[in-house]
Amino acid sequence: MIDKLPTIKKLMRHLHQVPFLASKNLYRVTSYFLQMDRERLNQFCTALKEAHEKIVQCSFCYVWKEKDTQCIFCDDIGRDRSLVCVVESWHELLVIERTQSFHGLYHVLGGVISPLDGINAKDLKIDELVHRVTTREITEVIFALNLTPEGEATAAFIARKLYGLPVKITCLAKGVPIGSNLEFVDRLTVSKALADRKVF
Repeated sequence: MIDKLPTIKKLMRHLHQVPFLASKNLYRVTSYFLQMDRERLNQFCTALKEAHEKIVQCSFCYVWKEKDTQCIFCDDIGRDRSLVCVVESWHELLVIERTQSFHGLYHVLGGVISPLDGINAKDLKIDELVHRVTTREITEVIFALNLTPEGEATAAFIARKLYGLPVKITCLAKGVPIGSNLEFVDRLTVSKALADRKVF
């Protein structure tokens, strides 16, 4: 088999570690890179290394930003600083942004609590969210986590941490299908869910 060649085997082993890259596509992706001309390959590698060196997380909301530049969300004076929308990752943030119906700030947790996957509360940006709520003039925290058991459990955990603080806690309306990922929900459904959010 061609994948027994040491160099190809090594490449495929690295590609296999890329999340969301289905195993059935490994051969196609491997072929794509092998057939790429040297100039395009160099451009690809340069862009990847440059992104790795220049892109960092905002120290407040944990959204990606360019190093040594302002956060496009936290430093946008047109946004409502009293509202913070809590999301699992920047994928969900992009879905919400596409609705053009939310004008507050964000807080990216970096995932959800999932003991089976070895992800605990301390692995997420939960304490940072609590600190943010206690030190800034935030009046409402909106949970926009995926409606999965892990997402619901994470929201409940955070709600307990925020209990007693002078902040309103809301979540997306259940117009978003149970068990779905926001990344794959249509724009109008997400917009409606935001508009019809309720107390958590």
